[in-house]
Amino acid sequence: MSVKSGSVRTRGKSGPPPRKSVTLRMVAREAGVSASTVSRIINGTVNVSDGLKNAVDAAIAKYDFRPNAAARGLALGKTLTIGVVAQAIDSPFYGEGLRGIEACLRHRGYAPLFMSGNWADEDEDRCMREFIGRGVDGIIVFAGRLGDTKLRSYAKEVPIVVTGRKLRAQGLFSLQIDDQHGAALAVRHLVELGHRRIAFITGSDNHPDALERLEGYKAALQEAGIGFDPRLIATGDWHEDGGVRATQLLIESGVKFTAIFCVNDQTAYGACLALFRKGLSVPRDVSVVGFDDLPSSTYRLPPLTSVRQSIGELGEQSAQAILQLIAGQRPKITPRPVELVVRESTCAAQG
Repeated sequence: MSVKSGSVRTRGKSGPPPRKSVTLRMVAREAGVSASTVSRIINGTVNVSDGLKNAVDAAIAKYDFRPNAAARGLALGKTLTIGVVAQAIDSPFYGEGLRGIEACLRHRGYAPLFMSGNWADEDEDRCMREFIGRGVDGIIVFAGRLGDTKLRSYAKEVPIVVTGRKLRAQGLFSLQIDDQHGAALAVRHLVELGHRRIAFITGSDNHPDALERLEGYKAALQEAGIGFDPRLIATGDWHEDGGVRATQLLIESGVKFTAIFCVNDQTAYGACLALFRKGLSVPRDVSVVGFDDLPSSTYRLPPLTSVRQSIGELGEQSAQAILQLIAGQRPKITPRPVELVVRESTCAAQG
């Protein structure tokens, strides 16, 4: 059977055109620096000014530069992967932090591997062993609950960055949010509004963040000359459901309160729902304050007063710190101070 010459398909001509090769030198020329400087910035082995870093990042984005991970890994003797232990990947809190981690690592040619600790020490332990077994170059424990002794032991095998606590060890760096100060800011705000019966819904009893925020709550009450009443403490689980249940228990106990400080924003969302179902208005009947200032807190009804910590920025700083540890440097990074963001979920105590 004959084939017309016009219908013959040339081998290799189908499909999209090949991607134009972008070199390190092209990126360096665009950023106005040397190729070696670009390489060190990508690998996280040099500290440079924000202006220079932004120029290199812009050049990388312009050319869609993608370093060959396999070749770089072989040359550096690394896998170019970072293990990240979170508690719940589907959580809005962890989602913000993980996006910050991923964005920072992507620009440095590293790939994050995410696993959930599920609020259980044994699950976090399993994640750590799995990551080490896979040969990751470092591990970020983002707001974890694994014990200090365990973390110090694992840091002998692989560089580790942990958030949410103050811990020093060889091969380990911690980024601590001032949870006590943040909790004190929340309670002082309520006291200034005339509230004296302030309930606190905590998280899991043995989580470092929950314990620190409880201490801040107690300290602010003492500062204001208000006695601590254990009947005003209810235990949640960091989630909306836990906030609902804890608030229902507070109401059903008959203890009087005019305000609730919640261990995090998700708990506060649940508290507001439970109050609504009982016919109580926020903030007219009960003022509510959260912690974290998640993006969605601005759009709640009413918008939630909350203690702001920059979670996305904390994720970025965690990634920067682990890359510096891997490069043999001691990170010098300090999280941004917490601050109270006042919205419509709090008002002056009535009566």
